[in-house]
Amino acid sequence: MPNRNIPLLPTERLDDLLTHQLHIIQSAEVFSFSMDAVLLARFATVPRRGRILDFCTGNGVIPLLLSTRTEAPIDAVEIQPRLADMARRSVAWNNKGEQIMITEGDLRQYHLDNGYGVYDLVTVNPPYMPANTGDQNHNEHYAIARHEIHCTLQEVAAACSRMVRTGGRVAMVHRPSRLMEIMEAMRAVRLEPKRIRFVHPHADAEANMVLIEALRDGKPDVKVLPPLIVYSSQNQYNKELMDIYYGPQHDSRKDE
Repeated sequence: MPNRNIPLLPTERLDDLLTHQLHIIQSAEVFSFSMDAVLLARFATVPRRGRILDFCTGNGVIPLLLSTRTEAPIDAVEIQPRLADMARRSVAWNNKGEQIMITEGDLRQYHLDNGYGVYDLVTVNPPYMPANTGDQNHNEHYAIARHEIHCTLQEVAAACSRMVRTGGRVAMVHRPSRLMEIMEAMRAVRLEPKRIRFVHPHADAEANMVLIEALRDGKPDVKVLPPLIVYSSQNQYNKELMDIYYGPQHDSRKDE
């Protein structure tokens, strides 16, 4: 049962989180979660045991979704105080405090207090755009979420590599236009890409997202999975998207 004693700020709302009887605190004043986070939480190979870490957690959507797939403890890190507070309250609302721990902090410094190689899976939905490109939103929360203001792609890869054990996995969602840069950044820190999947809004459209999973100290051998097509010709979610978003709760199966 949800903990209905958790307060909401005047600008905040409580949204349903798919079909898992979970709720998440959101606000128009800060960056809300979108499809990329949902797809990453479904794409990642989730361990049955061990420990999981989510960097750039925002309001905590990925840890909440991952908690439906495993009983493993999940740590999550967010640099923005407002979002970290929202994530903590969302975790408390859903009575997930025994499984999920939210930390306000910088992913570049996280290893200083938490050691190296202690996680079996690290997930990350980082800012997609370099700090000096595009028009930065005047809203600080949106700008930090979208642009590499507090961390570059290379720093994200290095932080993930520090925290994952040998043989552990790192799963990321990003823009296809930066795929080569992502793979170079991963390989530079001993993360070997193993699974890649492109996400296309329509069957005849270019990919607008890429999901990539790497193995710490793995051997070169990458699989490019079938593309994920979001919309059908009738401009409705395809079956796989419907299953991810609205499928039966018992389908939250665990992976090896």
